[in-house]
Amino acid sequence: MTAEQRRRGLLALFASTFFELTGFFMFAPLLLFTLKAQGLSTATVGLFSAALWLGIGAATPFAARWVRWLGRRRALVASVAVPLATLLAITLTASPALWAVLYFAAGVAAALRWILAEATVAELAPPHRRGRLIGLFETMVGATFVLGPALLAAVGTEGDAAERSRWVAVALVALGFAFSLALPPLAPAAHDGATRLGLRGIVDAVRAAPAVMLAGLAGGFFESGLAGVLPLYGLAMGFGAALAALLVSASGLGSALMMLPLGEASDRLPRRAVAIGCAAATLGATLLLPFVGAFGPLAAVVAFVCGGAGGALYTVSMIEIGHRHEGTALVNATAVLVLSYTVGAMLSPALGAAALEWAPGWGFPALLAAVAAIALWALWRRPATVANR
Repeated sequence: MTAEQRRRGLLALFASTFFELTGFFMFAPLLLFTLKAQGLSTATVGLFSAALWLGIGAATPFAARWVRWLGRRRALVASVAVPLATLLAITLTASPALWAVLYFAAGVAAALRWILAEATVAELAPPHRRGRLIGLFETMVGATFVLGPALLAAVGTEGDAAERSRWVAVALVALGFAFSLALPPLAPAAHDGATRLGLRGIVDAVRAAPAVMLAGLAGGFFESGLAGVLPLYGLAMGFGAALAALLVSASGLGSALMMLPLGEASDRLPRRAVAIGCAAATLGATLLLPFVGAFGPLAAVVAFVCGGAGGALYTVSMIEIGHRHEGTALVNATAVLVLSYTVGAMLSPALGAAALEWAPGWGFPALLAAVAAIALWALWRRPATVANR
């Protein structure tokens, strides 16, 4: 591809992802509110929400095979077309059972989009600017988590306003679909014949870079997973509900602000050193947790560092994969990283809540410190790559 085609591809990919995710994150909370208003229990609504993650988990191992079958451009277009169709169908129907099936299908498409978008950014980015562009992409994705719900609050969640919000969300996803059609022709993902696809390929990618995948798991644990348990920790420490909820905001702010500078650092400094520094910062922050009861504002600092440095573990891992692989192997390795991140995001609230119930004073800090220490140990022992030590 020419340099102009690469720039055009990156612009279309950034724009389509931005509008699709903004619309989706506007639609998703409204859908949960609608289910709750229909009288469903909180547990049932939670299971409904899990259908999306179930779709992501089920589809991730097969993403590389689908990309090889469809081609990169058609796969990227399909990964927006399916969520657009599911949101339209949910808006035009009134069956929660059907919505659950559609939400699962949206999760399948989300897995393909997540994996292929990040792999394509890594492949289209110039090697000397790969860290900056991946960091910028992750920052943009993080912004949609805030912008989507903010638009929902601005348009409204009740009565006629809720109906308008649904159609605004669908329109944003449709705009993302339109930008995906502007993607230039993308060369087929090169397949070297030695890269196995499917579940065997997942195992191969983990064996090839276990430390990188473990760093991705720690990233999901600290960046996404902690959002579900930080308010509970705040309450256990005696904070009010409002201050406990603000810990999630502090974590999200750290994630939003740190991705780009740490991605830039990965272009200028040894990637291994950046990854070790992120793991060390995360470990240091967790060691401060036992002291937040005596000094409340320290909790926000810890949450900020865990969100930023923890999330950067995923970003630097993606940058490392982009330098190591290309073609089908890049898609396959990205799929494993996404799967690792997802596992970490699911483990964090489950284990964190159990630790809080068992020993709120030291069990939760000990759990977080153990995860950060394991990631730091694995990254420290990992051999440096030739291209960027």
